[in-house]
Amino acid sequence: MAQMSAEAVISKKSRTVALVTLGCARNEVDSEELAGRLAADGWTLVDDPALAEVALINTCGFIESAKKDSVDALLEAHSLKSNGTTKAVVAVGCMAERYGDELSDALPEADAILGFDDYEDISLRLQTIISGGSIAAHKPKDRRALLPIAPADRQKLVVPNSPSPAIYRKRLDNAPIAPLKIASGCDRRCSFCAIPMFRGSFVSRRPTEIIEEAHWLAEQGVTELFLVSENTTSYGKDFKDLKVLENMLPEIAKIKGVERIRLSYLQPAEMRPSLIQAMVSVPKVVPYFDLSFQHASPTVLRRMRRFGDTDSFLHLISQIRALSPQAGIRSNVIVGFPGETEAEFEELVDFISRARLDAIGVFGYSDEDKTEALTLENKVDQDVINSRVELLSKLVDEFLMQRAEERIGEHVRVLIEDEEGQEGRAEHQGPEVDGSTFVKGRAKYKVGEYVDAVVTETSGVDLIAVPL
Repeated sequence: MAQMSAEAVISKKSRTVALVTLGCARNEVDSEELAGRLAADGWTLVDDPALAEVALINTCGFIESAKKDSVDALLEAHSLKSNGTTKAVVAVGCMAERYGDELSDALPEADAILGFDDYEDISLRLQTIISGGSIAAHKPKDRRALLPIAPADRQKLVVPNSPSPAIYRKRLDNAPIAPLKIASGCDRRCSFCAIPMFRGSFVSRRPTEIIEEAHWLAEQGVTELFLVSENTTSYGKDFKDLKVLENMLPEIAKIKGVERIRLSYLQPAEMRPSLIQAMVSVPKVVPYFDLSFQHASPTVLRRMRRFGDTDSFLHLISQIRALSPQAGIRSNVIVGFPGETEAEFEELVDFISRARLDAIGVFGYSDEDKTEALTLENKVDQDVINSRVELLSKLVDEFLMQRAEERIGEHVRVLIEDEEGQEGRAEHQGPEVDGSTFVKGRAKYKVGEYVDAVVTETSGVDLIAVPL
């Protein structure tokens, strides 16, 4: 990497950067940590990439559509370089980490491709680029090899008394909800997923660090904390105590200003009675279960390197609803996985028809680089995949509307997120991926207000409620 010259150091006086974030809530946290580091070193953050010297694109590398969106964002940012203000377009995030120098060769419009290891020195990296220096494109590696195989040995590598990332984080919006990362990486080896390879092995953040950041977010006006990770049910395994999460939730609930705590990405095979009990009984923790079923046929799930079947999943759902009848349950499923027969697809349809889920994402299988599924035989014809996705999506729409109608008469607490449309979310509705609740009444509520209401009707999968 080129070193900064004296002229480059002087030019630090007026530096502007715009962050464009694609992908999941975990990426949102990464962007805010990058923003915090840059702001601490004197960079001015702007919303519009056209007004920035550097357009920093936090890419997503999960599935083909997400990769395409990331490439489009990089190309769009590159087109701004003719405006006389934008000097550089820099890619960070999962796609940059996953493909690195390969992406650099395929996309010369990006002035730099930086990996996760560049984040700590992001200010120096960007300064080098806009000062005319160059940085070699990131070379991808299997990040699972960077940490010990035994989860308990990983925490030994954590630097004692290291500063909390909250010190570096800077909020990029004023939304009343914010993601809070509790862990990174994943130890599962799902045959269709490449995330562990470029995100690394599972590492829990220490509870004290998480609680400190939760306090900081509450001070910033956040009232709903969205606990995120690649696998939330694994939290604490590297502490040799899987009940750390259950013990931490009441501590977060005590924080002044926090009204809601929401958990994301729960592995059905790792759900335990103590966690279910905590999620339905700890004050402020909403009974919202983001369960990653992916399929219901045991044979398909084994080829996916996953566990479970229709009966065990339905039993888990019944356990949750026995404790909390109004609990929200959402999931994602993959259609057309290699070898999926018509009978296996029908089993998935049967499961979804019986599960009464509140939200379901339906995805058609596509090959992902460097995954086991890429090498599996008996690939399903793309036309068959498309047909099954279309059929299941139509059925899902019907099932979700029926589930929404079941909620008529329920009392809900709605967090207003759009003042003009009086649109918000009830406790069973997660941000961005689930339905909304629209509040009807004479009063106009502001963004961030909580409204106690009763559901009176539905509009598709959305609810319409009247204030109590």
